[in-house]
Amino acid sequence: MEKKRDILLVGKKIGMTQVYNESSDLVPVTVIKAEKCVISRVKTLESDGYTAVQFGFGEKKIKHSTKAEIGQNGMFKNFTPYVFHELRVDSTDGYEVGEVTPLAEFAKGDIIDVVGETKGHGFAGVMKRHGFHGGPAAHGSMFHRRGGSYGQRQWVGHVFKGRKMPGHFGYDRCTIQNLSIINIDLENGLMLIKGSVPGAKNSFIVVRRAIKSK
Repeated sequence: MEKKRDILLVGKKIGMTQVYNESSDLVPVTVIKAEKCVISRVKTLESDGYTAVQFGFGEKKIKHSTKAEIGQNGMFKNFTPYVFHELRVDSTDGYEVGEVTPLAEFAKGDIIDVVGETKGHGFAGVMKRHGFHGGPAAHGSMFHRRGGSYGQRQWVGHVFKGRKMPGHFGYDRCTIQNLSIINIDLENGLMLIKGSVPGAKNSFIVVRRAIKSK
């Protein structure tokens, strides 16, 4: 069996639905719309000290191009990528700058890892951010949704590092490993992934071959 090359594929999270598999079981799936993804740079040991392939995602129209933009992105004709992601590889053979990575590189049943940004919730309290139960709901408790005592009065006189407190919640890089591809629609550029993946609707999702299955 020929080993498939390592690539990255970006897509937009359309949403979730459910489909029937061959055993007539109802399977929840996430629908990913494949975006234009090209190889923007190939890094070698001689030029960069390591071997890697850089993939450019999306499309940013060029209205007034500078010489630097034309020189760097001239192989992309009338567009230039605006999201970049790098993949370490053992060998750069078979990768060409400007090559569009097709959805057909993946197949039904492949095991993949999905990388995305979790939903952002802004500034959140301890109950929403950390799952605290809170205090009594009675009128006289004066302690409903607070986090309690954070520091000490005399000893040690400061808040311990790592204390769970209110703050920024969500919008973190998250990787879900060993998900399976239920189906691929090459005509419409859709990929159906079993289960849920991180990110809000219309957010960018990076799909790669599962590291643990190599």
